[in-house]
Amino acid sequence: MSTVQRDMSLTGQPPKSLNGLQKVATVLGLSGLMIILLAGFNLNFPNKGLWLTISLVALTAGIILFAKATYANTQEGIKNDGVWFKSISSRGFWAWIAGLSLTGFYIILYFFPQFLGLRSEGANTGIIALFDPLSRLLSGNQASQWFVYGTLYTVAIFAFGVKFIWKYRHNRYEKLRTISVMFFQTAFAFLIPEFMARLNSESFNLPYYDLKNIWPLNYYNFEQYRVDSFISSGDVGLALLIFGVISIFVITPILTYKYGKRWYCSWVCGCGGLAETAGDSFRHLSDKSEFAWKVERWVIHSVLVFVIVMTTAVISTYLGYDSEKYWLTKDVFLIGVAVFLALLFGVIWFFKKEELKQDARYGAIGYLVIVLSFIVIHYASGSKLFFFEAETLRKSYGFLIGAVFSGVIGTGFYPIFGSRVWCRFGCPMAAILGLQQRLFSKFRITTNGGQCISCGNCSTYCEMGIDVRAYAQKGENIVRASCVGCGICSAVCPRGVLKLENGPLENRIQGNEILLGNDVDLMKYVNNN
Repeated sequence: MSTVQRDMSLTGQPPKSLNGLQKVATVLGLSGLMIILLAGFNLNFPNKGLWLTISLVALTAGIILFAKATYANTQEGIKNDGVWFKSISSRGFWAWIAGLSLTGFYIILYFFPQFLGLRSEGANTGIIALFDPLSRLLSGNQASQWFVYGTLYTVAIFAFGVKFIWKYRHNRYEKLRTISVMFFQTAFAFLIPEFMARLNSESFNLPYYDLKNIWPLNYYNFEQYRVDSFISSGDVGLALLIFGVISIFVITPILTYKYGKRWYCSWVCGCGGLAETAGDSFRHLSDKSEFAWKVERWVIHSVLVFVIVMTTAVISTYLGYDSEKYWLTKDVFLIGVAVFLALLFGVIWFFKKEELKQDARYGAIGYLVIVLSFIVIHYASGSKLFFFEAETLRKSYGFLIGAVFSGVIGTGFYPIFGSRVWCRFGCPMAAILGLQQRLFSKFRITTNGGQCISCGNCSTYCEMGIDVRAYAQKGENIVRASCVGCGICSAVCPRGVLKLENGPLENRIQGNEILLGNDVDLMKYVNNN
């Protein structure tokens, strides 16, 4: 009698079944999730604080126990672990179920929070009411859908971070950066903003502020309501506003020059932290095709250009025209931004032109023309943002980029598109750090072509879709704008071919260099003769 194949994955069933401890961990984790789901169906728990604690502890313990059962008794080192034979990690049936479920949750969270129990007046109900005790403990306020999201986000990074450390326990770099993202998410993204909210009163009102979110990622930081809140909060608010500006022009460039974009994308950022921990099982699904790489470059830099234009326009709406009253008028500001961008472009073109491919040069010119044209149009259109009302344009950006792209697609479809869709195609912070890394950073991944056996592990596990093996085979340094410096390519290499380094800017990119032996560079001898 023939059996029915119920798995949609092309690679069939997993090679091994779950062991006893994994089954216990699965039941434990699902029981914690079930409590949250029951709250979603308006089951009224008598002691919400207790049940929320049970739920979060069960979820966390289930994930950690599952990781322990999976990796504790195995040898150190990275194995394929049958990722292409598991439905959840090979775009099979369970991958689609997980992707659709996560996407559905994000759609409800962003656009229909009332279905989660959010109430503008009166007490919350449902899932959000379940989180009220924890919210009141931290900030003194009722929970919102964003508090629920932040709590689950933090729990996911912590629990899957422990799993990640178990898996990569042989690699000190991976353990340190995972501990770093767990700390920054828990402290800076979750706890500190909640404690800041507790300080608010009628005369003192700080906006919700994740200190590690830097423009252009927090594109909303210079909007009117936030600037008003900063100013009304006295010295503390003004210090936070100044810190935001310094982060853009001083802290970020210095750190990126010294360490590359990895200092943020792999050590600090919450989006990157979730991708590295909860999304680790899906990193091999990133599209490695040349077409995806071309789309990635145009889309992410287009988002960056839009953020620059929109932020410039928003800030200019605060300024007046009377030079006798204000030293910084709208005219001076717009002209200053245009001159700054033109000078920056000139410096890059003069000193770094040879490091840009031909299409990148044309693209840079095109983007500069677009930005300057929009500034001129905005100057002519008065207080509107390019003939659109400011609120309309900001809401459109927040909906398309901040919600649909980064949340619904970027995170919800980990099991389908890989874990770094948002980082590759949409994050303006990754775009601007990538430009700095490509042109002005000391960071590179060095390769030893004489040791490469072309196993392909490095390319397979690159979540940014970089064909690392192609560089390794030729012995080329890897200097790519998209590389987030996660170091997984080095961690999974069985021969120690790849090494993350910070060195001098000279000879970062050596396109004609091929290592013909172990640490022997014969091409230099040829070129010198």
